[in-house]
Amino acid sequence: MISQGIRALTLSLMLALLQPVSAQTAHDQCSHKTKTEDEHAAMMSRGEHAMGFSQTATTHHFLLKPDGGLITVSANDAKDSASRDQIRMHLRHIAKAFSVGDFEIPMLVHDQKPPGVSVMKSHSQDIRYRFIESETGGQVSLVSRDPEAIQAIHEFLRFQIREHKTGDRETVEEPSR
Repeated sequence: MISQGIRALTLSLMLALLQPVSAQTAHDQCSHKTKTEDEHAAMMSRGEHAMGFSQTATTHHFLLKPDGGLITVSANDAKDSASRDQIRMHLRHIAKAFSVGDFEIPMLVHDQKPPGVSVMKSHSQDIRYRFIESETGGQVSLVSRDPEAIQAIHEFLRFQIREHKTGDRETVEEPSR
């Protein structure tokens, strides 16, 4: 009898001692998840400030093409002309800034220098940036014939896909025939 009581007490003590460890592990996992979510929220907030439009009322897409890629932004609501106009103004600015090697806005939004930026700056004469208006926003095409510049564009766009959590493919889209 005594041995069963001792076993039960020992088991109870062990469970009691393990409880805080389990709770701490769960808290750490939750904190890690929250930190990631907090970091994404902070990036979205910096994006709203730097881009001049709501990140939740708009949708970003980043597409890799054999000769570069596309940055596409659209208002989620086709009737949201304010967001549409702000997107267009921002993307026009981005096309001009990138063409002279100014990547200040992406660095501000992401709080770091995105991959590919150094090469894109050094190959600015080899990359053509063009704003194209769409019904709900617009896009910037990034086009080059230089393999090193194209690789840098792809690195930059893959980073954007991951950071903005767009779910876009990180592989190059083959040209349509």
